[in-house]
Amino acid sequence: MAKLKKDEFISSLKEMSILEIKELVDAMKEEFGVDPSAVAVAAAPQAAVEEGPSKVNVVLTSAGANKIAVIKIVRDLTGLGLKEAKEIADNGGNVKEGIDKEEAEKIKAQFEEAGATVELK
Repeated sequence: MAKLKKDEFISSLKEMSILEIKELVDAMKEEFGVDPSAVAVAAAPQAAVEEGPSKVNVVLTSAGANKIAVIKIVRDLTGLGLKEAKEIADNGGNVKEGIDKEEAEKIKAQFEEAGATVELK
């Protein structure tokens, strides 16, 4: 029997019915003693680890030259008063904690546009 290439195997799977695919999986379990669905489930947590944490903190490290714009952004994001926002702009610190990485990237872009330096931790 000729060895099937990955693309050929996938093409043949596309032509099978659900029942035929189930029978194929059952035959693979019997022949090799391995459940293919268990292998796919075991691989999923590893992918999540490689991506890094899903929740991050946005930390202002430097306000840069345009401190007034940075203070406005801090106030808009946190609801802090002028004095507290200025303190964060002057000394740095956490702006947002435990937020989604996607939202943190948007916030980081806002700060960088204003000339600030931000880290995601």
